[in-house]
Amino acid sequence: MNIGNLLKISTGKSKLTSLSIALAMGLGVMAAAPVSAQNKTADTTLGNPIVRDIFTADPSAHVWKDGRLYVYPSHDVAPARGCDLMDQYHVYSTDDMVHWKDHGEILRASQVEWGRPEGGFMWAPDCAYKNGTYYFYFPHPSGTQWNSTWKIGVATSKKPASGFKSQSYIKGLESMIDPCVFVDDDGKAYFYYGGGGTCKGGRLKDNMVEIDGEIQKMEGLEDFHEASWVHKRNGVYYLSYADNHDVNGKHNQMRYATSNNPLGPWKYQGIYIDPTDSYTDHGSIVQFKGQWYAFYHNSSLSGQDWLRSICVDKLYYNADGTIQKVIQTGAIKK
Repeated sequence: MNIGNLLKISTGKSKLTSLSIALAMGLGVMAAAPVSAQNKTADTTLGNPIVRDIFTADPSAHVWKDGRLYVYPSHDVAPARGCDLMDQYHVYSTDDMVHWKDHGEILRASQVEWGRPEGGFMWAPDCAYKNGTYYFYFPHPSGTQWNSTWKIGVATSKKPASGFKSQSYIKGLESMIDPCVFVDDDGKAYFYYGGGGTCKGGRLKDNMVEIDGEIQKMEGLEDFHEASWVHKRNGVYYLSYADNHDVNGKHNQMRYATSNNPLGPWKYQGIYIDPTDSYTDHGSIVQFKGQWYAFYHNSSLSGQDWLRSICVDKLYYNADGTIQKVIQTGAIKK
């Protein structure tokens, strides 16, 4: 989400009960319209995007203890009106990267007791699991002056895709967006967030809602804009993010850096996703059943920058641990 150059984005109230589509990784893009709720399972070989009956963005992907892969995106509404309307988070899951289920809405602004009186502004979220509880982190303003009152809210549940209740927000943070929480192999949890060119991170206490010590700037990132995401592979920490690229109508690229420490300093490594057909991009990287995947969003269904759709493609590493450029795939030609 671009705070510095606020453009109109929107969200809606439609609820999908299940979705079955194939993530066929072939090439080719075809014009497509969102599948209606009445016809949501008519075609199971659509390819990207993976959700087609509502507009979704900013996918945060995790594999939980039940073995399923879950995606927590934000939600754009059609017709587009503005990011002031973004609301009503859904959760999607799969056990085979072919058949996807929408578990329905898990949270909306009206359920956030400390939130902005006018509601809306439910931007890119994340989710973490620790000690039997799922923690859903979401940015939301607490006041009418939304851009100076951002807080990172926390909702909790004993289930990964239902039963979330707003608890409070993380105290003592600057007004920024795009939370990411990474739980390391030793059970220690780390919190990251940022926007407008600044990325910060720090340890979370065991209660997962308080910062343990000081938040610090993530050093070594090149051209950071927003959308931080941290994952770990072979003992190396990877921090990926969207940059400020804006050349010849092409916008956010996804870059990454590596470190031997979850809080850096970081060594910049390069670009792993080229610009999509959308003004923004926001992604996550996750391993599922032995294969790594990159989640991101584009505007291929709508043809509009601010009606976005989440996508996924396979991600590969070189022998030295650097990431190969992700090949973005589209819909399957019939």
